[in-house]
Amino acid sequence: MTGFFKQEVSGEIAIDQNGLPGDAVLNQKYHGGVDQAICLEGEISLDWWRQELDMPLPPGSFGENLVIGGLDNSLLAIGDRLVVNGIALEITAPREPCSTFAAALGQPHLVSRYRRAARPGAYARVLGGGTVRQGDEVSFIPFAGERRTLASLMQTETRSLSEAEIETLLLLPLAARLRNSLETRKAALD
Repeated sequence: MTGFFKQEVSGEIAIDQNGLPGDAVLNQKYHGGVDQAICLEGEISLDWWRQELDMPLPPGSFGENLVIGGLDNSLLAIGDRLVVNGIALEITAPREPCSTFAAALGQPHLVSRYRRAARPGAYARVLGGGTVRQGDEVSFIPFAGERRTLASLMQTETRSLSEAEIETLLLLPLAARLRNSLETRKAALD
């Protein structure tokens, strides 16, 4: 069982701190929660994947809740905000590929290809709530502190980070899952 399979919807859609009401998140160890309430993809990145995989990717193909037109995932950093209709989506972690993701697309080597491509989707927490609809304008507000892109985080081998590097990352508004992983690694270095 999985909550991976999504379908395009139209009309007004509610978003709250837990994401989209009614959206199924079955593996809550790695997905969902208030720090990963929304899984989003940029349309530019999805177009790139359509060419790379040579297959159609209708909305929801990557298990995403939201697709942002004109967005290239490789440019997103932890703490960046995307604002639509007064709802701020704060980027908290790169979307990690898994075997369900690869199996759903019929691409057995997709997990390693996705990591190498450095175009991860993004998890975001919802600051505020409200409704959105297809075609709404989205504003981008870059993180004001030290920028760490999702692509660089995805390609970072946690075991190779120094204590100072971990401390710098822990200053960012990370998802709890990512924060806990870094704190565990830091404790192992002490």
